Amino acid sequence: MKKQTKILLTVAIIAVVAVIFIYPRKDQIFGNASQGSSSPTGGTAGAGQVLPVNVVELRPERLENNLSVTGTVLPNETVNLRPEISGLVTKIAFREGEFVKKGTPLVYLNDDELRAQYQRLEYTKKLFESQENRQKQLLEKEAISQEEYDIVLNQFNTNLSDMNLIEAQLNKTVVRAPFDGILGLRQVSEGSVISTTDVIASIVNIDPIKIEFSIPERYAGMVELGSKIFFSSEAGGQQVEGTVYAFEPTIDSGTRTLRLRATSPNRDRKFLPGMFVRIKFVLGVEENAFLVPAESVVPELNGYKVFVSNAEGVVEEKQVSIGTRTETQVQIVDGLKEGDLVLTTGVLQVRTGMTVNYNKIN
Repeated sequence: MKKQTKILLTVAIIAVVAVIFIYPRKDQIFGNASQGSSSPTGGTAGAGQVLPVNVVELRPERLENNLSVTGTVLPNETVNLRPEISGLVTKIAFREGEFVKKGTPLVYLNDDELRAQYQRLEYTKKLFESQENRQKQLLEKEAISQEEYDIVLNQFNTNLSDMNLIEAQLNKTVVRAPFDGILGLRQVSEGSVISTTDVIASIVNIDPIKIEFSIPERYAGMVELGSKIFFSSEAGGQQVEGTVYAFEPTIDSGTRTLRLRATSPNRDRKFLPGMFVRIKFVLGVEENAFLVPAESVVPELNGYKVFVSNAEGVVEEKQVSIGTRTETQVQIVDGLKEGDLVLTTGVLQVRTGMTVNYNKIN
């Protein structure tokens, strides 16, 4: 009996396991068959619907290839004023913050000793000049030798050179403006003794101003002298135009950027050196470019494609080549023609040959 019981239990277990594995598969098979039998009805209903989409009509447009960067305002010219010689400050002839023209005297140093030396040389000059005239007359009469005349002539010329030297030193006792500009804050006072290392004040020329900025190296080949930039301060306001006048001949290996400088008039002194500015750098302008919204372009492994609708609403897929990208648009270089209706919505749902209900947008 025990042997028969074991056989019956084994058969029962095998039957239960078989039911567990087979029953779900049956439901799945019959379920799939049931779904398959209903799918034609659902497919017919989907095919009857027309997808609404938006399209743009391709027209030639003006394309500015702009690059948005930041930069810093630099003065046209700037220098810290220092005397060329040491001396006592006897007079300060400028006010802080005023505009001065090139050559304007700003600071006077004590020149009493130099003027005394110059006066002594003037007296000596008269003596040597009269001696030279007498010796020249005697030489013409052959009363003296050429060597004797040359000695007197050399003394006279040496005296003139000494006078020129003292005159040059006298000129250095007056500190003048090296260019037109605005003076900064004064660092010295009358009565102080200053040396060649002491700063008197700064002078800055800010009309025109310079704008320094950097662009990524991939745009280096598009930079030309005379290229336009448009910039504004951090506070905003109207954009001001500038012109690129110079750039570094090498790429910065640390930042992989190219440094440029532009210049712009600043008659109202709106921009001051050191200010932060936002720059729109115009890399190039194309008058008749085809532009489509960025969402219309679908990337593929071998390039890009767009979907185009004809007048009847039938969709066609076209391979395109793209050019410049802006924030919202992409330039189509090849693959489309003027008047094409390019889909801007539904590009993930449509297929070639599908009929759509299109709405043309500007």
